[in-house]
Amino acid sequence: MKLFFEDAQKIKETKQKRNFAYNFPMEINPKEIPVPQLHGYLLGAIGPRPIAFASTIDANGNPNLAPFSFFNVFSANPPVLIFSPARSGRTNTQKHTYENIREVPEVVINVVTHAMVHQMSLASTEYPKGVNEFTKAGFTALASSVVRPFRVKESPVQFECKVNQVIELGNGGGAGNLILCEVVKIHIDDQVVNAKGAIDQQKIDLVARMGGNWYCRAHGEALFEVDKPLTTLGIGVDAIPASIRESKILSANNLGQLGNVAHLPSDEEILEYSKRDEVASLLRDSKHQIDAAHSYAKKLLDQQQVKEAWMVLLSIEKHK
Repeated sequence: MKLFFEDAQKIKETKQKRNFAYNFPMEINPKEIPVPQLHGYLLGAIGPRPIAFASTIDANGNPNLAPFSFFNVFSANPPVLIFSPARSGRTNTQKHTYENIREVPEVVINVVTHAMVHQMSLASTEYPKGVNEFTKAGFTALASSVVRPFRVKESPVQFECKVNQVIELGNGGGAGNLILCEVVKIHIDDQVVNAKGAIDQQKIDLVARMGGNWYCRAHGEALFEVDKPLTTLGIGVDAIPASIRESKILSANNLGQLGNVAHLPSDEEILEYSKRDEVASLLRDSKHQIDAAHSYAKKLLDQQQVKEAWMVLLSIEKHK
């Protein structure tokens, strides 16, 4: 009993110390924790992050290849990509990629797929300046059409870029350097293009960075579609009847789907739909009809049949 009490007391004291330090739920002042710890929180929470596999060249023509997950596309007209080779958090030194871009303001950004992720990771090794990561990681260097740095043959999409601007965010360890690149040529492998000429998200098999050693693969069941309200004005969750909005069966995502319709089905459509056997049976079961109807609607929503889900739910609403 004494041992149990002492263990419980230690747990309580540990929680008190944590609460004192972090105000659980954690509230952190970035200036009050070490940079490596802050870096871990940022990368652990902000993800998955696309990877810029950046190929550069120095003034003497020596190639360099390195991945950076502080990266994204920020403009289509002009087409601008931004990535950040940050200062080392351990030594406060600049990356060779940054140094090369200062000498030759051009870069090729290659996308990273699952088929090349381990080679890409090997290329992130901090080899001495002048070492060719194409050779070390076993990649094939292709001559570019417009810029001097080489492309990675194994990457299905390669962006040749001119560097428009470099923005230094600080001079301490971990400080980023934003490289603003304008795309001047794009190379796309036919193997990742669908019949409509667009990049097929099922075929390209991209990977992204998470926190620590973790990656994320955009493939198979990990991919899902969400209709964008680009040309429509959704009615909103607030317009959903309270009995549906407060459902214990429908999830928040389900409510988002229901609120994304431009208008509700007409009374005529609802009446016609309610004659279907599966809906009619729900209407006859007065004791369990609401839960059963919400479960059936959820199934339809999971199949992206939003209008049909609305007609089931509204059939029950009108029958109450």
